[in-house]
Amino acid sequence: MNLSDAYGPVSSDSSAIFVDRDAIWYNILNGHPTIKKEVLKLSREYPKKRSLYLDYRVIEAYGFQGISLADEILDNPLKTMNDVQDCILTHSLVPTQKTLNIPIHVRFFNLPRRTSIPDIRENLHVGKLVSIEGIVRKSSEVRSRLTTAVFRCRAGHRTTKIQGPGPIKYPQECSAEGCNQTKLEFLEEFSEYVDTQRVKIQESPEGAGAGSSLETIDCQISDDICGIIKAGDRVCINGIVKRFQRGQSTTFDRYLEVVSIEIQEKEFAEITISDEDEQVIRELSKEKDIFIRFFRSISPSIYGMDDIKKAIVLQLFGGVPKNLPDGSRLRGDIHVLLIGDPGSGKSQVIRYVTKIAPRSIFTSGKSSSSAGLTATAVKDEFDGRWTLEAGAMVLADMGILALDEIDKMNSHDRSSLHEAMEQQSLSVAKAGICATLLTRTSVLAAANPKLGRFDNYLTIAEQINMPPSLLSRFDLIYLITDRPETSHDTKLASHILSAHSTGTEILRAETENREPEISDTQVLPPIPPALMRKYIAYAKRIIPVLSDEAKEKLQRYFVSVRSEASEGKPVPITARQIEALIRLAEASARVRLSETVDERDADLVIQIVDQCLRKVAYDPKTGEFDADRWGGDKPKSTRDLIREFDSVYDKTSDTDGWAEESVIFDTLLRSGHARSEVERIIAEKKRVGEFTEKKGRIRRL
Repeated sequence: MNLSDAYGPVSSDSSAIFVDRDAIWYNILNGHPTIKKEVLKLSREYPKKRSLYLDYRVIEAYGFQGISLADEILDNPLKTMNDVQDCILTHSLVPTQKTLNIPIHVRFFNLPRRTSIPDIRENLHVGKLVSIEGIVRKSSEVRSRLTTAVFRCRAGHRTTKIQGPGPIKYPQECSAEGCNQTKLEFLEEFSEYVDTQRVKIQESPEGAGAGSSLETIDCQISDDICGIIKAGDRVCINGIVKRFQRGQSTTFDRYLEVVSIEIQEKEFAEITISDEDEQVIRELSKEKDIFIRFFRSISPSIYGMDDIKKAIVLQLFGGVPKNLPDGSRLRGDIHVLLIGDPGSGKSQVIRYVTKIAPRSIFTSGKSSSSAGLTATAVKDEFDGRWTLEAGAMVLADMGILALDEIDKMNSHDRSSLHEAMEQQSLSVAKAGICATLLTRTSVLAAANPKLGRFDNYLTIAEQINMPPSLLSRFDLIYLITDRPETSHDTKLASHILSAHSTGTEILRAETENREPEISDTQVLPPIPPALMRKYIAYAKRIIPVLSDEAKEKLQRYFVSVRSEASEGKPVPITARQIEALIRLAEASARVRLSETVDERDADLVIQIVDQCLRKVAYDPKTGEFDADRWGGDKPKSTRDLIREFDSVYDKTSDTDGWAEESVIFDTLLRSGHARSEVERIIAEKKRVGEFTEKKGRIRRL
């Protein structure tokens, strides 16, 4: 085919090339099979469907003698979209448009590069089509916006005026010939409107520099793409950068007139993995010590904590979320809680994880409120309406929330975590707004014992300022105790000295503009963080299936631990632990890039969970596992003591209900209970007002 036949007449003067863009666009819309299919679909579904989506990558291949349609899309998007609309109308590709007078929107997507919000500049981007990635921080409700206003003068003449943002713009006088009336009445019912929605996009946390705040930009969404995103969604917005003046200020705000929206459903979707990266990842997965390399790459400057680092590796890879036929959902995210003595390094470990995991957010319990963690209703600064603004758990959707000092939060704020952690959704009813937001995030939390140091003879619930119901949401709980031990302290001091020496060498090398000479590699991660991120992103695509052997091993372990509980003995573990075993086993298979969970994965997670249970759920008073030491208010030994106290009181009290406290005390001591435990139970009953005391005698109220 002759090029002039396809693209129209071309001038012989190369400096004044004329290209018939209508012919070019007709050739694309009617010639490319993928785009033609979209045009035919639009023609069938119009006016219910009013948007034609054009892939930039497809159009990028078209060009003629220095004229690049792809460049025109980016540099002059409004004219390009008008050219496409005119082509559709001229050639009747959607024949019903004329009669219904409903516009067709041209929406370009899959743009070649991303622009970060802080980098948007007046001369480079205003009026241009850009693509930004970020999180929907808040979104307004869908409302009607006036596009073409109709006015009527006293003589009955009608005048139309195109409307932009801000208040209604009235014409200066009637447009009818010979009529110069200036007092015009706005005709609401004859004017034209379009659905509109405003959202605020915040740049992704992983894209912000150290110490910088996360910038936002307002986006104006129109017509049939309104309402498809909500607070907390990860999106890629393709839009035209425009200015907006507030009042008479000389400083203009920037906003995006949205052309198209691409919703990012998958975690790690923003990480690009090349063919070379894939080859390196595949080779690395074949190493026999791959799991050891991974957990040693977690915060290598912190000595020890191997069990905790293993759990964090499994948390990074995560299990597989599942949707059941009845509509319920089983989470695949793994929650880990670190409870440690002061100065044990737990805060540094969870901060390191946020450097590896994309979509991770770090926050502290001291500075986090319920609204800051979940969502809050804020008044819109333009029209005073209430809108939802997403909190940390919503913003960390499909990622990891690192929550330090979770015990410092007040009880009201912590209560909001229950639904978000287990159901992985958040029901919000604030300021007349009822919505459900997704919180598909893994929680890595750290806390301190409220008594300063751990007491092995007290339950976790008694030593940490957290309710048992919240503790039970965690798949793994680790106690980090600081006990003096000569051999351990020697290795610890050596490791810290090595870390400082390495840090000093790196700093000097940067100052002298040379490569650092590091002889001691124990503080260097075996797997670099950049490769680790790509490896995890690649592994997240794998959906491992439990083998029969793995199922049998996990089931046998669960049943064997549960079988230790006979009548009158504490319940060792609950059904939540078998779900945790499955999630951890799937994560272990992903570390090896295996599509099957086999026996070695089952053995690994059984070892990890068993070690965790022996430290957390073991009751030294009875020598048995007790699930209530983990997720209950009181262990069985304490419940038995309370029950025996009530029995002794009933037997020794007189007709008025008074009993000698010393008699009850001595009776319980003879039964084998510790003096400190008996004193604590009696003091607790007095404190809560269950008993009153008078001259060494007590009575139930």
